[in-house]
Amino acid sequence: MIEINAVDTLMTAAAPAKTEFEAVIGLETHCQLSTNTKIFSTSSTTFGATPNTHIDPVCMGMPGTLPVLNEKVLEYAVKTGLALNCQIAPYSKFDRKQYFYPDLPKNYQISQFDLPIAEHGHVNIELTDKKGEPLLDEKGKAVTKRIGVTRLHMEEDAGKLVHAGSDRLAGSTHSLVDYNRAGVALVEIVSEPDLRTGREAAEYAQEIRRIVRYLGVSDGNMQEGSLRCDVNISVRPKGREKFGTKVEIKNMNSFSAIQKAIDYEIERQVAAIERGDGDTIVQETRLWDESTQRTSSMRKKEGSSDYRYFPEPDLGPIEVSAEQKEAWKATLPELPAQKRLRYEAELGLSPYDARVLTDEKAVAEYFEAAIATGATAKLVANWVMGDIAAHLNANTGMVITELPLKPEMLAELIQLIDDGTISGKIAKEILPELLEKGGSAKAIVESKGLTQISDPAAIEAMIDELMEANPDKVEQFRAGKKKLQGFFVGQLMKKSGGRVDPKLSNQILAKKLKG
Repeated sequence: MIEINAVDTLMTAAAPAKTEFEAVIGLETHCQLSTNTKIFSTSSTTFGATPNTHIDPVCMGMPGTLPVLNEKVLEYAVKTGLALNCQIAPYSKFDRKQYFYPDLPKNYQISQFDLPIAEHGHVNIELTDKKGEPLLDEKGKAVTKRIGVTRLHMEEDAGKLVHAGSDRLAGSTHSLVDYNRAGVALVEIVSEPDLRTGREAAEYAQEIRRIVRYLGVSDGNMQEGSLRCDVNISVRPKGREKFGTKVEIKNMNSFSAIQKAIDYEIERQVAAIERGDGDTIVQETRLWDESTQRTSSMRKKEGSSDYRYFPEPDLGPIEVSAEQKEAWKATLPELPAQKRLRYEAELGLSPYDARVLTDEKAVAEYFEAAIATGATAKLVANWVMGDIAAHLNANTGMVITELPLKPEMLAELIQLIDDGTISGKIAKEILPELLEKGGSAKAIVESKGLTQISDPAAIEAMIDELMEANPDKVEQFRAGKKKLQGFFVGQLMKKSGGRVDPKLSNQILAKKLKG
C-alpha cells in the first residue's frame, strides 16, 4: 500500500499552473519608392547629397504652393499592392495627418487614411530555424505561413534629424535637420497581427524587401533608410482572444535588429506580467538601442484621433480603371516565392538552394541564364552559391552582374567537367582567371595543357611508378592500413598536376594496391 501525505496533496493541488504567453506582432513597413523625383514636386531623390540641396517650395511647405502627384508613384504603389495580393481600390484619396515635429516642414504629412490605394492582401513566408535555413515538412518541402496585409497606402517622407555635438552628461548638445528626404515617395505596408516570434517578423520583413526589389520599385536599402520597419507588439496568455497592451518599437536598421528587439520586448512584457507589474506596460513608442540590446521609452503612442485626419484639399481623388490595373499587372515579374516553388518542383533543387538563389533577383537571373545553355541546375547552383558567392563577398560592393565570368562561360566550364575534359580540381584552378578576366574555359584548358587524363593505360603506368617508389607503404596497406590509399591518391594527383580522372584513378589504384 502507498501512503499519500495529505499536506503534499493539498500543496500540489494549490500550486498554480505556469501561464504560457504568446506574442501578437504586426509590422508597419515604410518603403521609399525609387522614383527620380519626389511624390508631389520635382526635386531629386538621389541619396547622399549635401544636406538641404534637394528641396523646393512644395516639399518645404511654402505658402501658396500646390502639390501635384507623381504618376510613377501611383504605378509603383499599385504594382506593389498587386504583388502583395491586395485588392486595388478603384477610388482612393489623400489625407492630411497633423503632427508637429522639426523634420516636418508643413506641420502635417500628406498620407492616406480611410481610403488607401490597396487593402486585404497577404504574403507567404518560409519559416526558418536558428541558422536561417527553411523548416521542412515530412515531405521535405519548406514550411510556409500566410501573413495578412491589412493595407498599403502612399505618403510623403519626412526630413531627417541629425543629432550633433557632445556633452558628457546630456549627450548630444543640438540637432540639425536635413530636408532632402522630405517629400520622398513612400508606401506604407501594414501587416495583420499574424506574426508570433521575432524570427517570423524578420522573415516577413525580408520577404517584403525581396518583393519590392524584384519589382524594381525600391532598392530596399535599410542602411540608407529606404526600408524602415516599425513593430507593434503585445503579449497575452495562450488561448485568450483579447490583445494585450500594444507597444511600438522604432529605430531598427537590420533584420537582425528586428528579431532581437522583438525577442527582448517579449521577455520584458512577460516578466512584468509575471511579477504582477503588468500596469507598467503602457501604449507607447519605444526605441531599440543596438549598443545595449534593449528597448527604452520614447513617447506615449498617439491614436489616430490625435492626428486629426481630414481629406487633403489640394489633391483630387485617385481613380484606377480596371484596364490600367490589368496593364500594370501584366508587367509584374515572377516573384521570389513563385521562383522558389518552381526551382524545387521543376529543377529539383532543395528548399535551401532555392531560397539562396532567389534572394537577389540578379543572382536568380544569372543562374537561369546559365542553365538555359543546358548546364545541370544543381551543378550551376553549387558554383553560384559556393566559389562565385565567395568571390563576391571578398570583393565588397561587387554584384554578380559585374562579373567578367558571364553565365554562358560558367556553363562552358561545367560542361568541361561533365564530359570528362577536366576534373573539378582543374576547374577550381582556372576559375580565378575566369572570375578576373572572363573568357573561354575551353580555350584556357587547351592553352595550358590541362586536359584531363582519362587513358587507363597512362594512369596505370603512373600508379606503377608510385608503388615502386613506395614499397613500404604498399606493404602497410596490404597489412591492413587502408587509409594509405589516400596517400597514393594525393601522390597521383601531384604527379599528374591534378589532371587524372578521379573516379577512374581510384578504381585502378584500389585494384593495384590489393594486388
